[in-house]
Amino acid sequence: MRLSLLGSGAGSTVAAVLDAVADGRIAADAALVVSNNSGAGVLDVAAAHGVPTAHLSSVTHPDPAALDAAVLAALDAAGTDLVVLAGYMKKLGPLTLAAYDGRVVNVHPALLPAYGGQGMYGDRVHAAVLADGAAVSGATVHLVTAGYDEGPVLAQVEVPVEPDDSVEALRARVQAAEKRLLVEWLSEWSRS
Repeated sequence: MRLSLLGSGAGSTVAAVLDAVADGRIAADAALVVSNNSGAGVLDVAAAHGVPTAHLSSVTHPDPAALDAAVLAALDAAGTDLVVLAGYMKKLGPLTLAAYDGRVVNVHPALLPAYGGQGMYGDRVHAAVLADGAAVSGATVHLVTAGYDEGPVLAQVEVPVEPDDSVEALRARVQAAEKRLLVEWLSEWSRS
């Protein structure tokens, strides 16, 4: 099995997955890491793990249809079996979603369907959880569909919200839970 990972930022979640591939917890090969940000740390993380990288964005492909086709071509060329969105801040195009229907997963920093949808990412999610006075937050691994965060839930884990939580404190605990959950789910997937 071959995984391709897409990320936009520092790459800590991608690093957790690549570490788990390297030590055998995930029985798959890391085929490719794609980022929409040429300066993203995720590309350095991939390079440090010896995984091929690609920068594909509106800079490299200003036309959205051409970008979608380029992402699809890169995934296909890498022999991708499963696409993992790990901190990827762009929506996949319709060609890619159709070609990999049922084979694209995302990790989200909340218990979907709560705190999901367009614009709900990163600290916005944690701020909303705290503003609502929620007792728990968490992480979700779900299939990716055309709608933001609307795909079927594959796995979830709860993270308690502490009375004195800040956005930063909650983020740190949820991010740790996201990494554990994604690695556990991928480990099970890779052995099924």
